[in-house]
Amino acid sequence: MLKVAFLGANGKMGRAMMEGVAAESDIAVVGAMDLIGVGSAVAAVDGLKIDGDMEAMIRKTDPDIVVDFTSPSAVKENVMKVLALKKHLVVGTTGLGAADLKEIDEAARAAERVVFVAPNFALGAVLMMDFAARAARYFPNVEVIELHHDQKKDAPSGTAVKTLEMMAAEREKIRQGQADEIEKIPGSRGGEYEGMRVHSVRLPGYVAHQEVIFGGKGQTLTIRHDSMSRESFIAGLNLAIRSIADQTPGLVYGLENIL
Repeated sequence: MLKVAFLGANGKMGRAMMEGVAAESDIAVVGAMDLIGVGSAVAAVDGLKIDGDMEAMIRKTDPDIVVDFTSPSAVKENVMKVLALKKHLVVGTTGLGAADLKEIDEAARAAERVVFVAPNFALGAVLMMDFAARAARYFPNVEVIELHHDQKKDAPSGTAVKTLEMMAAEREKIRQGQADEIEKIPGSRGGEYEGMRVHSVRLPGYVAHQEVIFGGKGQTLTIRHDSMSRESFIAGLNLAIRSIADQTPGLVYGLENIL
């Protein structure tokens, strides 16, 4: 039986993911921490309550793996503190940059623990990123549009950043569009990553969605993935949790590494 503790347990994602993990016969949710709702009951687990002290909760419950669904501003500090307590982590919080990931990898190796970071746990999203990377070999002109709920704090999304990185590794290095184009409203052409454009939409009603649009002579290709509910992330999260024992200490970045 794998013992798991959750950080960000009272957030919408944290609650949904805890419910999905707690339903598994080989995984037990033994701890839950959040700064909001301290002392309140965790509906998915009988007798479990929200703790406000992360380090005390981990020492008390002694989980095998800590799962982080907190916020971009807190995630790196959380990871470092959990590694200091010699625990493995699965991180679903986005907002970590390349320098952060490098530092986390070094700390995980030193602690002889695994930190599994996934920008997206939906299996369909992982396939979408893989297909986009393959298509970028043949269609170097590409733009990414990602759409999320209006409570999401970081932009572009971790999934969009990961997609851009994967495409950049396969794509011909070109700067697309007109060199002398004019933005009548600054930012209207979106953000730029190695010549590619990325656009972030934040509106109520969305959960997590992304389309990658490729353009070529006389044709376009669109690859799109839609998460209609947070349930779409549960299967991937459970895969990541179960995979920890098979990983070499250090950083594992992306669910595609275990598919």
